[in-house]
Amino acid sequence: MTPFATAHGKPFFEYIGNEPKLNHLFNEAMTSDARLVISVIIEYRKEVFEGLKSLVDVGGGTGTMAKAVANTFQQINCIVFDLPHVIEGCEQSKNLNYVGGDMFKSIPSADAILLKWILHDWSDEDCIKILKKCKEAISNKKNGGRVIIIKMILMDSNNLQKEEHKSYEAQLFMDMLMMVHPSGKERRQQEWAKLFYDSDFSDYKIIPISGLRSIIEVYP
Repeated sequence: MTPFATAHGKPFFEYIGNEPKLNHLFNEAMTSDARLVISVIIEYRKEVFEGLKSLVDVGGGTGTMAKAVANTFQQINCIVFDLPHVIEGCEQSKNLNYVGGDMFKSIPSADAILLKWILHDWSDEDCIKILKKCKEAISNKKNGGRVIIIKMILMDSNNLQKEEHKSYEAQLFMDMLMMVHPSGKERRQQEWAKLFYDSDFSDYKIIPISGLRSIIEVYP
């Protein structure tokens, strides 16, 4: 049981699901971050989405990321996949749909799965379960199948440059936050690699984008 669950009697995401004001605040915070990240990706790393015909944004909230992708790449059919209470009232469009469900049970099929700020919420065991569901949902590598992860990669404390210490402190604060609330953690590159290979993926590629964030493309 996490410190948050001990204090409030239920896990973080279950708690905010029953608190409309807090749920709205959380969604707004995720929306603001998504708006910044997707603007950088579309301007500087557009190739991440090129060639795709379909994309599922798992845990995509109210759809900020998927909307931007759908508007920029008209040929991509986008699905926002999140808990039913999160997507309630969201409006669909020509190439953007909303689907409620549980990523631990099944994920809609697509060429690619997008995971932004998702896996740090979960233990290694749960991450492997999620990644295996992603692998079941995507096309094969030859047809462009991949999982696109937008996440921070924890720096190696033994190889820090002087100017990186403040950034590393920020990463550790986020790591502690994940331990307190959803019982997750931030991960170093070696830890990410182990997750991918333990989930039966064949390879991955890291693409730095903005600040502490990176794109990790994971291939079946």
